[in-house]
Amino acid sequence: MNAVSLDAPYLDTDADQLCFSLDLTERPALAERVVSLGGLDVRLRLLGASHQVFAGPVRETVACLQGAVKGLPETCTRHLPGRAYEFGATTRRLTSEDFSTQVTQVLDRAADAEHSLCGVFPGSPEAVTAVVVETAEGPYGTGLLWRTWHTYPQNGQIVSTYSRLEAR
Repeated sequence: MNAVSLDAPYLDTDADQLCFSLDLTERPALAERVVSLGGLDVRLRLLGASHQVFAGPVRETVACLQGAVKGLPETCTRHLPGRAYEFGATTRRLTSEDFSTQVTQVLDRAADAEHSLCGVFPGSPEAVTAVVVETAEGPYGTGLLWRTWHTYPQNGQIVSTYSRLEAR
């Protein structure tokens, strides 16, 4: 799927403003795509420089949230009824050349993936939020794996997240 141009201001100005939640309801989305994968309907949602993924019992939000603790956990594991969920996040600050190369790789990966949603914010072709979801085999059968990227061209930061949801 090709990247969509998002008609909205770029809300998060720094990776440090991002927060993580598994308890939020829908936030206003700039773009949304629903895919059926691994026996679940998976909702990929792009917010203002952030995302939500709803898959089965998981309601993952990575966004700038009023009143929430700032920063993303390096890892988070939850045991849900019949399922296990794992989340991880990393933030990298890159040189402008390396940043541009990485953004191109993110855009290519999202375009090549069968199940993805990628948005480009106005003002910079390198201000991108992308989500790619695929099936992954686990010890109890097929699960889901999704990766996201949030890019911050003004300071060369890329936030990458990794999530896995599988039966247990």
